Amino acid sequence: MNKSTQPPLLKGETILITGPARSGKSEWAERLAHESQRQVMYCATAIENANDAEWTARIATHRIRRPATWQTVCVPIELATTLADYRNAQYCLLIDSLGTWTANLIELNETQWQLQVTQLFEQLKNHPALIIFVAEETGWGVIPAYPIGRLFRDRLGELIRRLGGQCDATYLVTGGYALELNRFGVRIE
Repeated sequence: MNKSTQPPLLKGETILITGPARSGKSEWAERLAHESQRQVMYCATAIENANDAEWTARIATHRIRRPATWQTVCVPIELATTLADYRNAQYCLLIDSLGTWTANLIELNETQWQLQVTQLFEQLKNHPALIIFVAEETGWGVIPAYPIGRLFRDRLGELIRRLGGQCDATYLVTGGYALELNRFGVRIE
């Protein structure tokens, strides 16, 4: 592996990987999880739907890539509870993805949504495991024409921005490249 493709040393205990669709976010997260040499707990936020063949195929692609030694837990909603259940330094928790988790909770009112987010951030405080979040960037295109689309985009965007400020490392993955934003960017509060 040459220097340009070798993953950097993991700098912290919480990592955010964000970027557009099909950019390589999940692959980068999986690579960092593997490099951590910890027991990987893959926290899948997707809800399977037998009536959606394309969605089922996407889920299958992710499963095929994962090593057999990794454990998988389905976490469509109770992300904070799952983090509480795995408070051990031996773990690497790979959460894929925050966009799907946000979509699963889109029908919550603003108070209920903020409670979910608050509970998530409470669990992140002093968490001993390495936690890797994968999140989709949805705000780089046109403003959605429908209220539910705007709500999803705004909630996910705010979540990613807030989480990025808490993470030890934040990566933007695009075009198959991972760029460490903490190293090259300036944090906007």
